Amino acid sequence: MANIVGDFIWYELTCPDPVAAADLYGAVLGWRQRDAGNPAMPYHLFSMDGVDVGGAMTLTPEMAACGARPGWMAYVAVADVDAAAAAIVGDGGGQIVPPTDIPGVGRFALLTDPQGAPFYVMRGFSDGVSDAFAQSRAGHCHWNELSSSDPVAGFDFYGRHFGWTKGDAMPMGPAGEYRFINHAGGTIGAMMPQMVTGAPSAWLFYFGVADIDAAAAVLKARGATILHGPQEVPGNIFIIVALDLQGAAVGFVGPRKAAL
Repeated sequence: MANIVGDFIWYELTCPDPVAAADLYGAVLGWRQRDAGNPAMPYHLFSMDGVDVGGAMTLTPEMAACGARPGWMAYVAVADVDAAAAAIVGDGGGQIVPPTDIPGVGRFALLTDPQGAPFYVMRGFSDGVSDAFAQSRAGHCHWNELSSSDPVAGFDFYGRHFGWTKGDAMPMGPAGEYRFINHAGGTIGAMMPQMVTGAPSAWLFYFGVADIDAAAAVLKARGATILHGPQEVPGNIFIIVALDLQGAAVGFVGPRKAAL
């Protein structure tokens, strides 16, 4: 089925050393890395079993001087990038990069929601289908999670622009609720209150692994920092939240193969 408005279609890491990042994620997820072949803008593609699931670009000193930090971001499909960007900015969002063409690939814009969480919108120049988000496949993204200073307003905002709807919610006590995001007949992620006072609103992406304990062992052996987990979540699966070697926050999700 072709991608529709509101689908997550690409995941992108910005970091000082994409080659080192490819080595870590290759060990944890099984990704293979190759150069995209654009001398004007070096870019590394990550693939799983021959399917491209994401990429990495270099965080330059100039970008860092403007406040950019290592991190993962996602691209969301829209029908018209210029119209979507204008509507989002008119609805209280921000614009970091205006609508711009990537020759031979598509048109994109880098925006923020009204609470400041950054994300991309994109329309490809072809009608190719992205399987970057595929919850049944290891090595693909399985979950998109927004921690927001105002998740109620955030849900309304994303619903207006991407057609996302509210799913079930899990209570988090005084902190509020963990509310699932429904889209196109499935659950694609969740929104929750920002748990650290004063921390910026941000997206976190969880990539699927075949064995959560094996993933944890590789992360520790490679020197990544596990912030949380492995923790069991509904569905008899487990999650890890980590900082990779360059400081980018990332999640992993999968089953526990061995009884502990």
